[in-house]
Amino acid sequence: MADRLTQLQDMVNQQAENFCNSIGVLQQSATPSKFSGSQTPQQQEGEDYASLFATLVARCAKDIDVLIDSLPSDDNSVEVQVASLRRLEQENQEAAERLQEVVRRGEGLLEQIQAALADIVQCQLDMASLDPASGQ
Repeated sequence: MADRLTQLQDMVNQQAENFCNSIGVLQQSATPSKFSGSQTPQQQEGEDYASLFATLVARCAKDIDVLIDSLPSDDNSVEVQVASLRRLEQENQEAAERLQEVVRRGEGLLEQIQAALADIVQCQLDMASLDPASGQ
């Protein structure tokens, strides 16, 4: 969710930048004129920027709407969180039981290995005591 919030903040900042830039272009290209209907080349250039910034503002507004719609709603959020926590607790309990069973089996195997090693050592000691060439 933090990623979406960050994206939303970035888009709002982008929209603010679009507004500031469009106002700057309007101020830069605006010339005092009489209300006569004649257009100067600067006014034509300003109209191109007006179209460009209108497109940018509209596109950015659509992106902001999409991001807002993708945010989780507050409806039933407490109930959803409680249900999610219960499910996670159940999964955690099942995993703990599986882990305990694996540990029990591991301990049983460890005892068998230790018993086998003790038998091997005892057999080696017995063989060493029977072998006169071993030097004992």
